[in-house]
Amino acid sequence: MTRKPARARSLSVEDRQSMIIDAVTPLLIEHGQGVTTRQIAECAGIAEGTIFRAFDSKDELIRAVVARQLDPEPLRVQLAAVDLALPLEERVGAIVGLLRARFARVFTILNMAGSMGRPHTHEAAHEFTEMLAHLLAPDFARLSVPPIRAAQIIRMVALAASVPQIRSGAAFDDDELTALILYGIAGAPARPIATP
Repeated sequence: MTRKPARARSLSVEDRQSMIIDAVTPLLIEHGQGVTTRQIAECAGIAEGTIFRAFDSKDELIRAVVARQLDPEPLRVQLAAVDLALPLEERVGAIVGLLRARFARVFTILNMAGSMGRPHTHEAAHEFTEMLAHLLAPDFARLSVPPIRAAQIIRMVALAASVPQIRSGAAFDDDELTALILYGIAGAPARPIATP
């Protein structure tokens, strides 16, 4: 006697929503609001009707994608995982990489989502600046500015380098930005020449 294969466990509404959001995110980046529910269903491997059992409308789905991309929690976790024992150069490089990835993702998704993608949640910029300052504090003696100011500079440079309209010109890579943040464009400040 052959046994019937076990029926796949049905997903909760939250799990189904999450799975659909995962599928639609790259499609939204590629097609913007013009993405169709058929494309979403094909990418997610579901029937179109399943989308509307999870979300009331395509617009609600797009807002859910934007909300997930704007969620600051993943960046909090990633920054908290940066090892304070790393040399300053490696810590700054890790920070630059994490910030640029976040900024690029957020601006891409907001650009594709259009006006419906405008954030409604509170901006966590101050909190992240404090987290960065904490990561820089072990090397306070090496810094030419206080850690909180250095953190602000890192955020500002990473943001500007992540947005093509601001950057205007060739893209920067993480190593180049890290070196620029750490050493500037002229190295250490010139010392005044002693006069006899």
